[in-house]
Amino acid sequence: MSATEGRPAPAGDAGPVAVAAESDHAGAWLFARYAYAPNKLGYCGPAHSETLLGYGAIGVVQGDLRALARGFHGAWPYLEILARLVGIDDPLDRQVVEAYWLGGGVADAVDPREFGEALLARIRPQAGHYWKHLTPEILDEAAPNHCFHVFGVYPWSRLLGPRNFEQPLQVLDNCRIRWGRVLERDGDHIVVSCQRLTWEGGRLGLSEPRVERATLFVDGLSFLPDVRSGEWVALHWDWTTDRLTDEQVERLRRTTLRQIEATNRRLARELG
Repeated sequence: MSATEGRPAPAGDAGPVAVAAESDHAGAWLFARYAYAPNKLGYCGPAHSETLLGYGAIGVVQGDLRALARGFHGAWPYLEILARLVGIDDPLDRQVVEAYWLGGGVADAVDPREFGEALLARIRPQAGHYWKHLTPEILDEAAPNHCFHVFGVYPWSRLLGPRNFEQPLQVLDNCRIRWGRVLERDGDHIVVSCQRLTWEGGRLGLSEPRVERATLFVDGLSFLPDVRSGEWVALHWDWTTDRLTDEQVERLRRTTLRQIEATNRRLARELG
């Protein structure tokens, strides 16, 4: 089963613009699903979470979704640079969007350092006080995916230490894309088995699988209304984002572990 199977049919064409063939919009649709949770929380992008929810859930969009995606100043540079380096014209091409959120895929053809240099040139001029760490030193961690953005570009990993590490650890864990196995439905939520981020002995790691609840429906809408026990899902903050194949889970796991190890090497130097 692909990551885009199980999508509900588009709504009618009155009011919001109904999406045409899924193949023409699969990348934008996937972007909306993964971007929704942090946007709803006010962390990323312009305040249009209802648009992302409607597009990701029922395939309709109010206004220009591409313009909305450009407003995600964290994600959009990755999509543009990755698309350029792999020779794809559209930053919202499904292959580019999936590679950004999960890692692997077309991103495997990109030299991480070349990508990192292009990203730094793009984002450093806009960097503020909390982003002084955006120097060529982060190129050792660079990767063309969201996991690098969470652990390497965001400042939160630099707030980890022997004491008072709970908040940065929680932010890092919720912001990264997680994979979970569905155990059961629970009203507007699902119960999943998921590995959580740990901080022990000055190193990041992943726990043994733990049981947690994730939001499945909000305002009567869901990205996976037909999700079943035993399926793999992607989780972003507390939201059920997408259905994953075994291959996608392995890509995401490999991407996450690689980034954790790269970050641990840097933290070992910083923390001495």
